[in-house]
Amino acid sequence: MTIERRRRNRYLSGRFAPVTEEVTAHDLPVTGRIPAHLDGRYLRNGPNPLGVEDPAAHLWTLGAGMVHGVRIRGGRAEWYRNRWVRSGAVADRLGERRRGTPVDERLDISPNVQVAGLAGRTFALIEGGIRPYELDYELETVGPCALGATPQGYSANAHCLYDPHTGELHALAFLYGSDDVQHIVMDPTGAVRRTTTVRVPGNPYMHDFALTEHHVLLFDSPVVFSPAHLATGVPFTWDERRGARVGVMPREGGPVRWFALAPGLVGHTLNAYERVGAGGPEIVVDVVRHGEGFDIRDIGSSRPTLDRWTIDLTGGRVREDRLDDRVQEFPRVDSQRTGRPHRFGYTAAVELYAAPAGPEDDRPEEGFSNALLKHDLVDGTTQAHEFGRDGTVGEGVFVPAEAPSAEDDGYVMAYVFSPERGASDLVILSAQDFTGEPLARIHLPVRVPLGLHGNWVPGDESTAATVPAR
Repeated sequence: MTIERRRRNRYLSGRFAPVTEEVTAHDLPVTGRIPAHLDGRYLRNGPNPLGVEDPAAHLWTLGAGMVHGVRIRGGRAEWYRNRWVRSGAVADRLGERRRGTPVDERLDISPNVQVAGLAGRTFALIEGGIRPYELDYELETVGPCALGATPQGYSANAHCLYDPHTGELHALAFLYGSDDVQHIVMDPTGAVRRTTTVRVPGNPYMHDFALTEHHVLLFDSPVVFSPAHLATGVPFTWDERRGARVGVMPREGGPVRWFALAPGLVGHTLNAYERVGAGGPEIVVDVVRHGEGFDIRDIGSSRPTLDRWTIDLTGGRVREDRLDDRVQEFPRVDSQRTGRPHRFGYTAAVELYAAPAGPEDDRPEEGFSNALLKHDLVDGTTQAHEFGRDGTVGEGVFVPAEAPSAEDDGYVMAYVFSPERGASDLVILSAQDFTGEPLARIHLPVRVPLGLHGNWVPGDESTAATVPAR
């Protein structure tokens, strides 16, 4: 690697490069037609540092959270906003008053992983015992909040799961430096109904989990918390002595049954469900799996793939199958299928670039590519919607049609960089005509950096609607 390459951090250049201003724009231009019934906000969170002390050591997952949102109503894109989530340190850096008082100043970190709505409120989320922050409808910071907070210091994590059949919001939360994880169940308003504490020795990194109708699935892996790595900014390491396993626990709490797996890390889950197989009851869970040696400092180096695990609850074994061997991440499913059988799933392709020829080439060594993937898990087929050279796309979110007649009757929304404009579009695809022309391209006035997770949050300021956090 050249000196220039080390100096120019890929997460501070190209499509990852943070933006430096907050922008508000109204009445956005649109190419195509926005489905008239869509009424809500498309929101997405991601790291956007205000300043970096050591560019060579900076990682993508570090930096204050910035939420990007588009308000859609009546076939129009009414506004676009991007706003930093104002933790105490962010407010200080911006020369503003602090919003609210954190429980612990040491853990007052600007959440940069997820943004979701619940009961008419908006939350920016992270994990590791760091409290969520509440935002108002127009994405201004209200302050730290107690969503999912328990007396032991846990709170709602980045990948909460909303069960549309029960109205419950579930979280599986871990704390840095603790051998316990906590399953937290909230009611439709976000109040904690019950908690279950599970001992998982070694403090593994449990970023995501899965639900079925009657069970919670926990993913243990060789990626563990390491105090020795705190100075690097990412306190995790791969422990070669440790195996991988999946735990099955009743949703109401109780003993966890552990099933051995090949070494690896679950990046994110698509969905899970129960069924009766030839040998008795089974659980099927579809995951994006990172292989051995996963290193969060080098996204994509472990070549994550879409895999299916079939857990034989009678025989005590897991069958591991590869669904698609393309490198991909950020799986999404119709959230109305959470915990129930699904046919379709959507992921973002990840491209591994060769090292650039010189410092003038600002392509990252790896990152999200120019394609979203639609997987038909019954037919075993995959379609790719490609956005053209340098049309970089992030996570795609499925939004059902007004009166869906099939599981894939709806839309996939994503921020896509438009190299012709030097800015980003919010693209709306027909999920049933996935490779066809987008239904609409909403033209934003600025670039949206590659980021992490988001959601479609239906309703307006007065709507007390429960919407999924994922």
